Amino acid sequence: MALHSRPRTQDCRRPAQARDLGLFWNASDGTPGPRGCLVALGLGAILAFTTAAAPTAHDLRSLGLEAPKEAVEAPDFSLPNLTGKKTRLRDFRGKVVFLNFFATWCGPCREEMPAMEQLHQTYKDKGLVVLAVDIQESANDVRAFTQELKLSFPALLDRDGSVASTYAIRPVPATYLIGRDGKILWRAFGSREWDASDARQYFGRILADGIR
Repeated sequence: MALHSRPRTQDCRRPAQARDLGLFWNASDGTPGPRGCLVALGLGAILAFTTAAAPTAHDLRSLGLEAPKEAVEAPDFSLPNLTGKKTRLRDFRGKVVFLNFFATWCGPCREEMPAMEQLHQTYKDKGLVVLAVDIQESANDVRAFTQELKLSFPALLDRDGSVASTYAIRPVPATYLIGRDGKILWRAFGSREWDASDARQYFGRILADGIR
């Protein structure tokens, strides 16, 4: 099943204003897209992808992705996991990172988590790292959430919301894909069927190609 746009099911915007750092590209006009909360922020425009990592036109349509127009490095961060151990984004250079921002109270976030777990199980040994960043909630709440949904990929705690602010996250869920060289490949606002056929083909292709 392709991941076509669907009407908004609920508004999961964070109440706090996210900073516009001018790091990325023009966001959508705020119209609903795939399942979830899709009020996007306007961010600065950049140039076109030239690497093999660029999603095809079909990927952009079916997965609802927003590709940057110029190579831009993902801002580094260090956040604790549920045991308190710090995880740094830069430590995953050489792997493709699926970076998801979520909150336990967000229905669309909950909906897409099983598909993210499936991505993790399918591609964890093929160069894909799934990281889920919770925004401003307690470790106990996030731990209960991950246990209930039987999630095995790392959940990180953005306790003050600073990383979400750096990435200009306002709606959740929001996802960035980061290439092996640390550059942002695309972002997606709202939940997706990440284990659907189109998504599996896309991730299988980029991991098999060894793209950067």
